[in-house]
Amino acid sequence: MPIKRPQLASGQIYHVITRGVGDQIIFKNKNDYYRGIFSLYEFNTTKPIEIRTQRRRREIIKASGEPFLDTRNYQVEILAFCLMPNHIHLLLKQIKREGITDFMRKCGTGYASYFNKKYNRKGHLFQGRFRAVHIKDNEQLKNIFVYIHTNAVSLIEPKWKEKGIKNPVRVIKFLESYKWSSYPDYIGRKNFPSVTKRPFLLKVLDKEKGCKEFVNSWIKYKRGVYNLSNIALE
Repeated sequence: MPIKRPQLASGQIYHVITRGVGDQIIFKNKNDYYRGIFSLYEFNTTKPIEIRTQRRRREIIKASGEPFLDTRNYQVEILAFCLMPNHIHLLLKQIKREGITDFMRKCGTGYASYFNKKYNRKGHLFQGRFRAVHIKDNEQLKNIFVYIHTNAVSLIEPKWKEKGIKNPVRVIKFLESYKWSSYPDYIGRKNFPSVTKRPFLLKVLDKEKGCKEFVNSWIKYKRGVYNLSNIALE
């Protein structure tokens, strides 16, 4: 019998992971990634959302020259994210009761509907329930920030966890330009700034310079301050 997950508490922060069923690829090209990012943004609301309607609304507002007003009633604060070919990492603070669960349900259902229609497939796209790890203190928060944003290292150095990072300079440059992550926004490179709420983490990590130092130090030395062995949930 599966273990029942404790109810997620409002006001608390969680590291959330969801994977493609059977580790299936869920982002096949850049348009899929854009749709994934758009889903994170649009489904973060208590109101029912249809992506097609939202896009049409945006186009009308843009054509009118009027400013776009964000009227969403947020369920979560998205503090960090990283989209990988077959899974997604999120750092979420729950605002509303059952906010994370409902947000993940909306994102999963909405994106799966898009993906299945596009690729002429049926059935579940994501495997089982998402995983959620409660972040209990600032030290764990710093480690999770590094862990989420260095997840993409495996795309250019597949065996880095076993053999270490061979080319730290190349890896640092890659992560700073990896588009499907919140890391560029954290280091001052405008990417998808409207998706994340960054002031809290920027304060914990000592602003943009601190964010880079935390990630770069771990990549270069991979020892000492950053003990990620207990959060390897990719």
